Amino acid sequence: MNAQPGILAPVPRLARYLSFQLRPDTDPGPCLKSLAAIADGESMVVGLGASLLGAMDQDIEALDIFPGYSSVGFDVPSTPFSLWCWLRHEDRGEHVHATHQIEHLLADAFDIVDVIDAFQYRDSRDLTGYIDGTENPQGDEAVDAAIVQGEGPGMDGSSFVAVQQWMHDLDHFNSFPEAERDNMMGRRLKDNEEFDEAPESAHVKRAAQESFSPEAFMVRRSMPWASADGEGLVFTAFGRNFDAFDAVLSRMVGAEDGITDALFRYTRPITGSYFWCPPVIDGRLDLSAIEL
Repeated sequence: MNAQPGILAPVPRLARYLSFQLRPDTDPGPCLKSLAAIADGESMVVGLGASLLGAMDQDIEALDIFPGYSSVGFDVPSTPFSLWCWLRHEDRGEHVHATHQIEHLLADAFDIVDVIDAFQYRDSRDLTGYIDGTENPQGDEAVDAAIVQGEGPGMDGSSFVAVQQWMHDLDHFNSFPEAERDNMMGRRLKDNEEFDEAPESAHVKRAAQESFSPEAFMVRRSMPWASADGEGLVFTAFGRNFDAFDAVLSRMVGAEDGITDALFRYTRPITGSYFWCPPVIDGRLDLSAIEL
């Protein structure tokens, strides 16, 4: 299997997310070849956006633009980027040096527009204290959910990722009694168990992957972030296409039945992007599907 190894690996202790935009009237090809040579898919997972491929007259059929939504009291924005790098290390200094290296390699065609530092909190918990990604598929089921197979060289081993930065209002969240917080999540904080009596707006009921037809399984690798501007979660969900994520997000915003996810009572997404993550061969990105 030629998937970028970091996609299926556990989340690292520390991470950094870099987002880039392609400058007009530039040729991204040489920069992407240089990046491919150092991107092993393990310490650095790379995703390419639809606008980048469009500028190269290339197309990956399942790659699209992130859908934006407006609902009562909140928006789910679409913020497309050309290129995304997820740096995965145990040392923040390694992220600093890797960022400088990547910026230098991409300098002729790309501008860095967003940098988010993230971290593992306790046993992979969100900053609310609740465990994130409890029902992630494992083993062969994770491969089936997240990795393209049977599409031929250049595509097999690739993946598609949805990325959102969510900003929490933790003071507001913590103002609720624990029982109400449990109802928002549909899980009990004390034991991480789901409970049937949770309201239909509970996040677990809105996003239960097995409750969709077809089932909407994806591999989530989300991590908390915090800065002087606030704190929240970088949500990342890998799939063999975007069908599962689209179905879950549509239900969360109430497009399916008018019931919005209780998460929106204390948190908001401030970005939303889709990327195609190429496979790797011999420790470097395989860009043959886009003729590089």
